[in-house]
Amino acid sequence: MAENSLGFRNENGATPAQVFKDALLVERLRQGESDAFEELLRNYADPVSSLVHRLLNQQADAPDVVQEVFLKVYRNLNHFQGKSTLKTWIYRIAVNEAYNHRRWFSRHKKNEVGLAPEEEHCRGLEDVLPDRCRSPFELTADHETRAMIEVALTKINPVFRSAVVLRDIEDLSYEEIAEVLQISLGTVKSRILRGREALRVELEAMMEPAQGFAWSTQPAAGQS
Repeated sequence: MAENSLGFRNENGATPAQVFKDALLVERLRQGESDAFEELLRNYADPVSSLVHRLLNQQADAPDVVQEVFLKVYRNLNHFQGKSTLKTWIYRIAVNEAYNHRRWFSRHKKNEVGLAPEEEHCRGLEDVLPDRCRSPFELTADHETRAMIEVALTKINPVFRSAVVLRDIEDLSYEEIAEVLQISLGTVKSRILRGREALRVELEAMMEPAQGFAWSTQPAAGQS
């Protein structure tokens, strides 16, 4: 477990240098240093904006949600204890804000998103499920298909979308995703697998048969 002179401890494998860097920035923010918040935005504004845009169905609302994320980050600095990286902590707030906004929008616009049941039937198997599907984002680099993936993402269950975005776009580790979503590693793996499968179905429906789109079920190099 990494620990630094400011008393922060990290239980998720972050390097001591990253733990110290996070702790120092948080301490500067708590002290009200004017350039500290600018550094926070410089480091995290673009990643958080990208994440929120992909988690929301109402893209026009994303800037307001991002603003609320950073307001909550600033207001809750005293709750950050360094048990996760600052990035993971901020991402958790971002995911929660996106979820809250979707719930608010569903309630007020009478446009509820049907969530599939929790993957109860996977329990007992999820910890040994292999990551057999290649990430959709490893299959192609052309912008047109990436644009189709972005559209397809909006059509899959938000529960699975969050896991896929955090893994395949944000490149978080399984452990970091578990921390962000506050779920077990096994459930992380299960949601990623089911999210990728749902994404595959959506993409196949969008692709013209003549394009001969083939979805590989072989694991990508280095994935397990």
